[in-house]
Amino acid sequence: MKCSIKGCPGHYERRLIVHTVRRDHKVLVFEDVPAEVCDVCSDKLLAPETIRHLEALMKQDTRPRSHAPVFAYA
Repeated sequence: MKCSIKGCPGHYERRLIVHTVRRDHKVLVFEDVPAEVCDVCSDKLLAPETIRHLEALMKQDTRPRSHAPVFAYA
């Protein structure tokens, strides 16, 4: 599929990405999220079912697999 960003000549290809979400003053990081990524500009598209799955994961009261430091750009 052709990239949806105006003027970009790229095409989307299926990849696994790292997706971050800021929620309730926390940064959540999801690894191996399936997405369509433009091979030129790196625009990312998530399928509706992927978004629903991420939302369901955020509602669960599970501990993260690991922790990562978060730095403020200042």
